[in-house]
Amino acid sequence: MKLTFIIDPIAKLDPTHDTSVALMEAADQLGHQVWITQAEKLSVVGGEAWGFLQPVKFTPVELQNGRWVAQEGWYQLGNVVFQALGEMDAVFMRTDPPVDVSYLYTTFILDCLDPTQTLVINSPSGLRNANEKMFALQFAEWMPATIVSRDKVVIRQFVETHGAAVLKPLGGKGGEGILFLTPDDKNFNSLIEVSTGQNREPLMIQQFLPAAKDGDKRIIVLDGKPLGAVNRIPTGKEFRGNMAVGGRSEKVAITDREYQMCAEMAPKLQAAGLYFVGIDVIGGYLTEVNVTSPTGIREIDRLNNVSLGQEVMEWLAAQFE
Repeated sequence: MKLTFIIDPIAKLDPTHDTSVALMEAADQLGHQVWITQAEKLSVVGGEAWGFLQPVKFTPVELQNGRWVAQEGWYQLGNVVFQALGEMDAVFMRTDPPVDVSYLYTTFILDCLDPTQTLVINSPSGLRNANEKMFALQFAEWMPATIVSRDKVVIRQFVETHGAAVLKPLGGKGGEGILFLTPDDKNFNSLIEVSTGQNREPLMIQQFLPAAKDGDKRIIVLDGKPLGAVNRIPTGKEFRGNMAVGGRSEKVAITDREYQMCAEMAPKLQAAGLYFVGIDVIGGYLTEVNVTSPTGIREIDRLNNVSLGQEVMEWLAAQFE
């Protein structure tokens, strides 16, 4: 297969952690052609999506003393070629949030691909429609008590009802901007004002789950089916378990309740073209649905002696049989 990955600059990626690298490395090891590009290097020419693409080869990471170790020259780039993305079997949209205007314009460029010829993972329309916080509300029966508002009165009433809550910016990633709220916090109003940009943007407010101290589980879901999971446990004085803010990763099983949750979510994920997804679960409750560049593969592979990247590529190859 010929695959293009739209990523952030490869030199800034962490080969021992980033799922994008795990996917590309797996594809390379299986003999597929791997190309990389960035959102700003895409164009529409003659009604078709084109890009400045570079072929890339990888030196795989190695597991040493329970940790992934990468060689200094872990990737090798070829010459840049301006070519049609329609020549690819699949395009992986793996640019990190924020989902801003630039990101949305990129999805419009990807709309110019023929989905019967080139599979885009995840679907451009799916990426536009599935805000990672708001999309979870389509599965509200699996969630803790949750509201979306920018109104201080509404938010205070919710927090007072539940005693404690977690404030989440709708466009954040990796735990950025998430705050712990209690009704007696003397900075309560200021926190809302700052987080809403002075009432310009709504926020998600969720009931605080004490089970958060035991971990925030990331489940990787491929075409509606869970592949594996990792538990991210807060360390030190930090209440967030995200690995981006220092959370410790731990081996964890997927529960019967979580399998049922994934099964009920699958039809909507598949209908939206959201093939590769990371869902976040605390204490058995769904908190977010990550669709832009979900991570966790490296940690799951390390803890379980598997290769989810290879499983993704085998699934992808089966789509063209």
